[in-house]
Amino acid sequence: MDDNDLALFAVFNEIGIINQLSSTVFQSRLPDGLLVSHFSVLNHLARLGDGRTPLSIANAFQVPKTTMTHTLGALEKRRLIKMAPNPADGRSKVVVLTEAGQKAREDAIAAMTGPLHRLAEGVGRDALMDLLPRLAALREFLDDNRNI
Repeated sequence: MDDNDLALFAVFNEIGIINQLSSTVFQSRLPDGLLVSHFSVLNHLARLGDGRTPLSIANAFQVPKTTMTHTLGALEKRRLIKMAPNPADGRSKVVVLTEAGQKAREDAIAAMTGPLHRLAEGVGRDALMDLLPRLAALREFLDDNRNI
């Protein structure tokens, strides 16, 4: 391993640490019983739309279907999503975000405005915005190349 390899690893190490720190801050601001993993599913449905099967959501998050089934069950119990018959395939279900689920997502994002403003003040809003296209490109590459 050379210095270049270590520098490349350092990029992912920093991203991992940032993920851990930001998830902890986010989790502390979510309503009781709602986990970051729950919010992530609500956010996924809000961004990409309803009508996704549990398996397709599990694949998107790269978790076993049983894990996603458990997460969806918790969201359904809280009435943040509902399961509906799949119109394309009567054997499977699709996930639909409810109004309560959309509101829970919006409330969670609103709960982060304080920490996000402090972050922008501390690091600089322009510096953060400069990162956005690079981070999006990295995410897109990793999403398109899940088996690299």
